[in-house]
Amino acid sequence: MNKAVVIIPTYNEKDNIRNVISRLEEYFVDLLIIDDNSPDGTASIVKEIMRENSHIHILEREGKLGLGSAYVAGFKWALERDYEYILEMDADLSHNPEDVPRLIERCNQNDADMTIGSRYCKGVNVVNWPLKRLLLSYGASKYTRFITGLKVADPTAGFKCFSRKVLENINLDGIKSTGYSFQIEMNFRAWKKGYRISEVPIIFTERTEGKSKMSKAIIFEAIFMVWKLKILSIFGRLK
Repeated sequence: MNKAVVIIPTYNEKDNIRNVISRLEEYFVDLLIIDDNSPDGTASIVKEIMRENSHIHILEREGKLGLGSAYVAGFKWALERDYEYILEMDADLSHNPEDVPRLIERCNQNDADMTIGSRYCKGVNVVNWPLKRLLLSYGASKYTRFITGLKVADPTAGFKCFSRKVLENINLDGIKSTGYSFQIEMNFRAWKKGYRISEVPIIFTERTEGKSKMSKAIIFEAIFMVWKLKILSIFGRLK
């Protein structure tokens, strides 16, 4: 497997972090944990594990600065090093670590420049979500596709693999999303630059430990971000 790093943002994930690290270790990937000063001691647990594993790294930030800026910081960190594939993954095990090799392999086969672990490309594959949450997520996907024209069944998915060249050619300093609209923005920017996006079907399982970070502010940001991206694209101002 070519050199890959999985970026995992954390905030109060002490109940999950040991498990997710342990399950990823067998796939010969490096891990970058980006912790936003979790008051529950998540960073301390990671640093304890790091003493025995040189493939685990951590970036500690001063506070809860948002998902988008965490990933941008992680992307920049990875681009400064010799990683060919750069992945996003949640810390709560809603994304199955067993799917990591599948996302990398799709890019490695030259079928795609980036891959998405998709909940909706083959039906609806979500476990343990309440109906309201499922309808919100599925509706957001349809809404995003309708407004932007993006040809992705699951544009809000947070489980992805980028080939290095994709992140090298996206203006990371121009990324403005802080919440889950970050996923839409990255997909849209990559698509507009002509990169091939492929979806790999996964089963998404709702977290069993810790609390979801979803909020009304995150939802409203996503609603308006799709229009912003569309308008910037029309006037040639998406850089």
